[in-house]
Amino acid sequence: MSLSIIFMGTPEFSVPTLRLLVDAGHRIVAVYTQPPRPGGRRGLDLKKSPVHQAAELLGLPVFTPVNFKDAEERERFAAFKADVAVVVAYGLLLPEAVLNGTRDGCYNGHASLLPRWRGAAPIQRAIMAGDEKTGMMVMKMDKGLDTGAVALSHEVEIGPNMTAGELHDRLMQVGAKAMAEAMVKLEMNDLPLTPQRQDGVLYAAKIDKAETRIDFAREARDVHNHIRGLAPFPGAWFELEIGGKPERVKVLGSELAEGQGTAGQLLTDDLVVACASGAVRLTRLQKAGGKPLAASDFLRGTSLAAGTRLS
Repeated sequence: MSLSIIFMGTPEFSVPTLRLLVDAGHRIVAVYTQPPRPGGRRGLDLKKSPVHQAAELLGLPVFTPVNFKDAEERERFAAFKADVAVVVAYGLLLPEAVLNGTRDGCYNGHASLLPRWRGAAPIQRAIMAGDEKTGMMVMKMDKGLDTGAVALSHEVEIGPNMTAGELHDRLMQVGAKAMAEAMVKLEMNDLPLTPQRQDGVLYAAKIDKAETRIDFAREARDVHNHIRGLAPFPGAWFELEIGGKPERVKVLGSELAEGQGTAGQLLTDDLVVACASGAVRLTRLQKAGGKPLAASDFLRGTSLAAGTRLS
């Protein structure tokens, strides 16, 4: 037995789920992904999404509508007469005609323990808030923003120094297995749905560039969570005077450290920085236009002594 599935996703996060559904023997009748975006050095080349590229390698038909406002797009979706749509980080709002356009509706793989962290950036927000666990949930979609009933849930621990990039990669694999499991249960008509709790709702707003600058005047744990929650993208940063001019430096890794001092001041020669209370050690950095470097390698090219102020 197998299901006929419309798959909807865009970034690398979605690709393992697509591949696992194919490996499980399901019939992927269509793949929907966002349209190619300008890429290359000058932005003149159109770059296909990771899902688009993976689907082509698998020999699957790909569709890239800008939205579903056009009745023709909605009719084409319904014409596949699919059993179910699987949605993983697609990035487009789905109208009711699409949500109800398959026999069993649309099931979404969402990277949080709903109702905590509904919305666009659940992985980053969980780390920035200091959460010790998160997870992947398979949810039947409705008209709300990540408000649908939950079919499956798999918890994942967040390590004390884990970055958003590391958590992303872990959840990417957990989510693929969870969705494959959910589709087996759906095929057997054994996929129970549990409405989300009404308490504990939090929204994971999209990361704004204005919040990426590091504020060392916060508690050390908050600074540490901010850094790892934004690593590797878009990256938390501070400014440092190099060669007589201010230069932006991204911090892609940190850990809590011992020490007290003026917020933003280096306490040691190996990048321990004072915060409002406590300190953090910067373990991985990247200059503008440069490569990410371990702290020891960064210091070989940029001499930073205790007492230096980071802003």
